[in-house]
This record gives sequence, C-alpha cells and structure tokens, in this order.
Amino acid sequence: MSQSSNPSPSPLGSRQIPVVVLAGFLGSGKTTLLNHLLHRSGGSRIGAVVNDFGAIEIDAMAVAGALGDSTVSLGNGCLCCAVDASELDVYLERLAEPSAGIDVIVIEASGLAEPQELMRMVLASESPRVLYGGLVEVVDAAEFLETRQRHPGIDRHLGIADLVVVNKLDRAEDGERVLELVRSLSDGAAVVPATYGRIDPEFLFDCRPSEERIGQLSFDDLHRHDEDEDEDGNGDGGGEDGDDHVGHLHTGYDSVAFVSDVPLNPRRLMEFLDGRSEGLYRIKGYVDFGPYDLRNRYAVHAVGRFLRFFPEPWADGDENRLSRLVLIGAGIDAPALSKELEACKDDAPHADEHGMWGVLRYVQEAGAEEPEASYDGV
Repeated sequence: MSQSSNPSPSPLGSRQIPVVVLAGFLGSGKTTLLNHLLHRSGGSRIGAVVNDFGAIEIDAMAVAGALGDSTVSLGNGCLCCAVDASELDVYLERLAEPSAGIDVIVIEASGLAEPQELMRMVLASESPRVLYGGLVEVVDAAEFLETRQRHPGIDRHLGIADLVVVNKLDRAEDGERVLELVRSLSDGAAVVPATYGRIDPEFLFDCRPSEERIGQLSFDDLHRHDEDEDEDGNGDGGGEDGDDHVGHLHTGYDSVAFVSDVPLNPRRLMEFLDGRSEGLYRIKGYVDFGPYDLRNRYAVHAVGRFLRFFPEPWADGDENRLSRLVLIGAGIDAPALSKELEACKDDAPHADEHGMWGVLRYVQEAGAEEPEASYDGV
C-alpha cells in the first residue's frame, strides 16, 4: 500500500542546526580541536557552548567569522550538573536563531562532565531549530593508559561515542597499541587518529564553499597559521615535529557518494542501516522510495547510532527524482558500501503493504518522544 499521506515539510527545510557534544578527559585537547574546527570551518559559522575549563580564543573566533554573541560560556561546574535541559534549551535556541547565521553548535564539556547526560539533554531539547549532531570523545593518546587506570569510567564514554578522536599520537610511546585498544572499546564507532586536534570538519558539519567567505581569510591563508599552532594553542610551532604529516586532514576519513535514478526499497535500506559497518560515522542525503511514497522524498540524517528521516514534498514538476547519499567514516570499505547500496535499488511498480514501517519508526511526528529517533542498529 502506498504511503500517500502528505506529512508536514521536513524540519530540514526550516534549517535545523546540528548540535555536537565535544567531550573528553582533562587535557585531552578539546579546546585545541574546537579551535582547529574554527580555523578550518570553510566559512561556516560555529556557535559554541563552552563549559568550565574551556575558553575559545577571540582571535580564533574572529577567523571563523563568529562574534561574541556566538559563544555561551558556562562556569562553576560541569554542564551536565549545572543546568537542566530546559536551561540548555535557552542557550541552544539563542544560537539557533536564523538571525545568528550559525551553521553548527558545539558544546564543549568540561573534562569531568558525563557525556551520556549531555547527550540526553540535547536529545530532549524542545527547540525545533536544533538536531542532535553526535558525541565526539577526545582521547589523549599519551596519557590514555594511565588515565584509564585511574578513571575506568572512560571505557563507558568510549562505548557510547559516535566519533572518537585519538589525539596527541605524536606524543604517545606506543600509538598503535592505544589506537587498537580504543577501537576495541568504541563499539564500532569511527576512530580517527590526530595530532594537534586536526580532524576534517566534514565529519561534523557541511562546510560552506570558500567563495562564500567574503572578507575572511582563505583556506590557504590559514594553512600556515594552523601548522604553526602548538597543542596548547600558543602558536610556538610544536617544536621539531611542527610539520609532521601525521593527522593531516586527508588521512583521517573516507567518503562514499551514491546517486541512483532507480528508487530504493525501504526494507533493504533499513537492513543496510541496521548492519552497517564499523567506522561509518555519518550518512546524509535524500532518498526516493518510489511507489512507497509518491509525494515525498526522504531526507536522511544519521550520525553514529542516531538516525532520523524527514519526509519532504517533491517539487512540482520534478520528474528527475534521484536518491543522493553521502557516507563518511574512518577505515570503511567504500566499494563494499557502494555495492550494498546498489542492492537497495528496486524498480518494482508496486509497494509492499508494510514496507515503510521500518523507515516510519524514525520519522518524528509532532509531539513524538525523542527516543523514537534514536538508533540502536549498530
């Protein structure tokens, strides 16, 4: 039976802002990573909620085009204990106002915060303008083994993360051992090695084309500045290893682009999502389910274990209906993923009566509880 109802327009049409939780133990390099994202934002504006020990340098904020009203600073304790979800909503709503021009919000937690509580606070947000963007856990590779002995709860944090950044690999005595251990604890999450907090921003948000960055420094202009910045953000060049290639952007991730003019079968797509490979962090794009819903295409947003679909009416007269997906991950098998997606194609003229049920579980209706949009298929 075709799903012929016409749901309300997707929240993506009203430009929801992803909210990324950035966590990690004291000294792991969260502020350095956030500064790096600001430098490499490609013109995108980052709003920051900075808790306790974190402090974004004004110069770094200016490089990203962010002004003082794009940052909320919270002191006097951990964010997960200091405010409740409704209070956090006030800050998120302010940063997500269309007039602010923010493209992504990053919550930098204190080194003692409980990531799971922060995730729940974001997922419980009542603001229609924000969308959960994943939990990023930063690990200090040089101190990880000792820190894990003193704070075994870190294993739990790694187990719920969507993306793990193993930072300061250049300082670790046995970086490969640390990477192997972190991967074993991360429950299939993407694990990215890094130095100086350098990861590709595309993991977390869509960077605007550089030509939109009118009046700001270009990517090439920033390259030298970023290379010269040390781990603590003091700009002393990082010593003799300042031009080490470990952690360069192109080494951190792989991506797959998939386009199909044949509709996708919703059951097969859900089987793909349920069994997707380790390290696949992010999926974004639009899906045509053909006879299963002739009126709508479905925007898909997946980050780590989180999944949501948004039905959007096809444009009038839009006869060139395509499915377009981009997959981003670390250590993924791109040809195998492409083959699995090809197997989701289905040109059957009629729809299976219950075929859309799996997809509709992840379409959030007005007033629906947020857990319906969570994803436990990994």
